Amino acid sequence: MGSLIPFLARLFDIKMHNGTLSADCKRAVVLPIHKGGDRSLFTNYRPVSLTSMVCKEMEHVIASYLRHVWDKNDWLYEDQHGFSPGYSCEIQVITVCQNIVDSMDKSRQDRRYFNRFLEVFSFSSP
Repeated sequence: MGSLIPFLARLFDIKMHNGTLSADCKRAVVLPIHKGGDRSLFTNYRPVSLTSMVCKEMEHVIASYLRHVWDKNDWLYEDQHGFSPGYSCEIQVITVCQNIVDSMDKSRQDRRYFNRFLEVFSFSSP
């Protein structure tokens, strides 16, 4: 792999300067992978996309660079979980819910906002 690095770097450089992606980077082969259970039910399968390894590496290089720039310039809010390694959406939801509960303990005004929030995001049964 080490001998390929200069060639991949040159390829990435050309693609970035041209602003183009090859057809290989836009195409994927999707295979159904059995998760378990009855093989005749499509719900027991999950899709897996097979894409070009070169394109995956280019995506990884770009994502790593962006993450470095964001961290260096402190562009992301400290509670931004979507782009932060080691954080998840579940942790974000728990944090927001805890902040709401803490806020409700402090103020009636916040309780009114929370009730409005629940009205807006409530789901009704069909």
